[in-house]
Amino acid sequence: MAKENLSVWTSIPFWRRSAAWVTGFATMLLIWLTFDTMGQIGMGTEADLAKGITKRVPAPTVINYHIDYQMSEKRGHEVPVIGKKQPFFGKEWSEKEAAALLHLGKLTSQAKNCMNCHTLLGNGAYYAPDLTKAWLDPAWQKGGAMQPMTGKNTVEEAMAEFLQHPSQYPTHARMMPDLKITADEAKGLVAFLKHMSSIDTNGFPRNFSKTVEQFKAGGTNAH
Repeated sequence: MAKENLSVWTSIPFWRRSAAWVTGFATMLLIWLTFDTMGQIGMGTEADLAKGITKRVPAPTVINYHIDYQMSEKRGHEVPVIGKKQPFFGKEWSEKEAAALLHLGKLTSQAKNCMNCHTLLGNGAYYAPDLTKAWLDPAWQKGGAMQPMTGKNTVEEAMAEFLQHPSQYPTHARMMPDLKITADEAKGLVAFLKHMSSIDTNGFPRNFSKTVEQFKAGGTNAH
């Protein structure tokens, strides 16, 4: 009897070997992507900041530095730029102090249910402005509306004052309610928002106004 000539496409051993190779390759790829992602989202250190090393998620002590938002021609969108050191609430915070302050701010944002109205990193509600880059909003900068309105001379002091007494400073058609935020909680929230603004979010949110001139022409982006 003549041996039947079967096509490779109907060969069970061929498909078994193919499945094993594909599964192995996919597993190796997922392992590589996992380690690469961990490196991308892992928080940097103060040493990184001191050396000018850019991390997608900078160390908590980034609150001690000036943060800008500039267009990257290479990437085609704006990216955070960490500049020189500047006082934050009148002082330079140690690594331990900065980490504790950010932790307080994060817990406060959760306890006060900020995301019931706002969005952070694309998560939350759309009733009120997105807060991902709120620290960079020109309304809070020198020349913007909020410093003279609150009688404060720095971004952090103006934001903290507003958070404690939002009903005194109507800035939006949908006014922020008074959430009884304490002075310490306000400091933590502002630190949390400043750190959030330093995170490289690949240009999110899009069309974020970043200059006082743009603000005067088109209005504010955040409270």
